[in-house]
Amino acid sequence: MLNKVVKYRFLFEELVKRDFKKKYKRTVLGMLWSLIAPLLQLGVMVLIFSKLFGRNTDHYIIYVFTGTLLFTYFSDATQGGMRALLMNAGIFSKVDVPKYMFLLSRNVQALINFALSLVIYFVLAILSGINFQWYFILLLYPIVCIMIFNLGVGMVLSAMFVFFRDIEYLYGVFVMLLNYLSVIFYTLDSFSEKAQMMFYMNPVYAYINYFRKIVIKNEIPSLRLHVLCAFYAVVMLAIGCWVYKKYNYKFLYYV
Repeated sequence: MLNKVVKYRFLFEELVKRDFKKKYKRTVLGMLWSLIAPLLQLGVMVLIFSKLFGRNTDHYIIYVFTGTLLFTYFSDATQGGMRALLMNAGIFSKVDVPKYMFLLSRNVQALINFALSLVIYFVLAILSGINFQWYFILLLYPIVCIMIFNLGVGMVLSAMFVFFRDIEYLYGVFVMLLNYLSVIFYTLDSFSEKAQMMFYMNPVYAYINYFRKIVIKNEIPSLRLHVLCAFYAVVMLAIGCWVYKKYNYKFLYYV
């Protein structure tokens, strides 16, 4: 896959530029929306839920921002990736190029938005009095894991969307449900220990919790959490690659 990306480097770069420009086309603020949008979303959630859940939660604003930031990245990458094949059917139906290039470019565009929001995240963390430690560099680990995970999910969704257009509406409902199961604005204190462990069945929550342990709790996550994050990423990517390999030749007949 990496060899193909290098080989079609020019195409890949142009796809990323196109997707990024298209996102902010005809907007007044342009790229600034990557910084403003998560802050507006954070403000609304803190305003609504701070009195319910924020009283006994340290650094509640950062707590909510962590969940919002990572979940938004997941949602943006996967929902955008779902349409990657169909939106570029006019290209790969005429030119023989690796079809996952379109999905990769969409994921890179989502990653850029995430990186811009991450700058605001760290600024707010400093203003909230959070002390940065050497092990904050470990935050790269869940970022890489969720990036791989998003790519795998995008592969599955984009393939399904070619054959089954209703998946767009079904996935929208699923994302809404997953949002509430990702422990973004509430805590798990009122849940039993067994119930708390069940939340780790949600990969997005695992990545969010990894972030929170380092940034808010100032502790290095357990080896079990490291393995779990990598497991979700590798398994999802393997499934996505298998789906693309199996149905690659059929895409042309359905787009």
